[in-house]
Amino acid sequence: MPQVVAIVAAGWATLLLVGGGLLLLRAPDTLHRVLALDVLVAIVVVLLTALSYVRDVSYYVDAALALALLSFAATLVAARYVQRGRPF
Repeated sequence: MPQVVAIVAAGWATLLLVGGGLLLLRAPDTLHRVLALDVLVAIVVVLLTALSYVRDVSYYVDAALALALLSFAATLVAARYVQRGRPF
């Protein structure tokens, strides 16, 4: 039963990924694009963790953690760049 739940969660996350991609393409300004990319990365992290559970492999979780940390830093730099005009 937990396998079915993980597969359904991966399916929903894939649909959300498509919707987030469309939102990214239709974003009116730079701040909305940064937010859409951050949401897309969060969805990819969910997909990686679900895939890790389904395949019973732990290195997908490591990749998800690394991606989340890089995304956090990139979002901070992008927001500062949009606000001040320079990244640092």
